[in-house]
Amino acid sequence: GSSSRLKTTTPPESDPEAHSTAMARGIIRHLKRMYAPKHWMLDKLRGRWAPKPAAGPHKLRECMPLIVMLRERLKYALTYREVKMIVMQRLIKVDGKVRSDMFFPAGFMDVVQIEKTKENFRLLYNTKGRFTLHKIVKE
Repeated sequence: GSSSRLKTTTPPESDPEAHSTAMARGIIRHLKRMYAPKHWMLDKLRGRWAPKPAAGPHKLRECMPLIVMLRERLKYALTYREVKMIVMQRLIKVDGKVRSDMFFPAGFMDVVQIEKTKENFRLLYNTKGRFTLHKIVKE
């Protein structure tokens, strides 16, 4: 405990980073539509922003957020608010676990279950490297 008090620290006026305009701390929560992964197949002209996936089991470039899945792929919702309503009713399960975050990153080989419609999908890549929702039929 006492050794930490003995260390000399440089005064803030001599520290070059102290007064310069440093980047904001924390995670960056925005993603411009132009820089969104191409395999999400978002249209270029509908808005400036793309949904940024939350931190989770799959990387940003190798996942698809639930909002993209429900709104662009499955067409279960038309707007951000509608997706939020669906997800907050705890209707979507990813790998058997309810996910109420619409930015949850679902990735390759994940099973997405939708309780209301009794549908199960597996996220697979097609030949062009884009995600397809492959419907699973229970035998």
